[in-house]
Amino acid sequence: MSPARMDRVEAGMRTIMAFHAAYNRHDLAAIMDLVSADCRLECASPAPDGALYTGAEAIGQFWQHHFETMPQARLEIEEISGLGNRSLLRWRLHWLDANGTPRHLRGLDIFQVYNGQISEQLSYLKGGQ
Repeated sequence: MSPARMDRVEAGMRTIMAFHAAYNRHDLAAIMDLVSADCRLECASPAPDGALYTGAEAIGQFWQHHFETMPQARLEIEEISGLGNRSLLRWRLHWLDANGTPRHLRGLDIFQVYNGQISEQLSYLKGGQ
């Protein structure tokens, strides 16, 4: 792999690691600093095709609602890898349900990163909800 390509892979993975840290802090401002103005977020739910959010405003509203409805949400990284300007994040999402019972889901996000900003995030779940 050429040094220029390796730099691009590493830069994308650093962006995804910064997203992960901001997610676990529930830091919406930090997340939005990592999202391009024209970003596309394709969620895993509702089944079967998920919902699509386009643009920073819609994505910001999505994350704000997500953190309000899952205030204990925490992402655990199972694996992260880079492929050019794409990065793969295999994760486990932990939260408490309405009864206080610990729950989790496993999934995979495929990110596209340009110039230190996420331009696309495609989310997939293992199993279902």
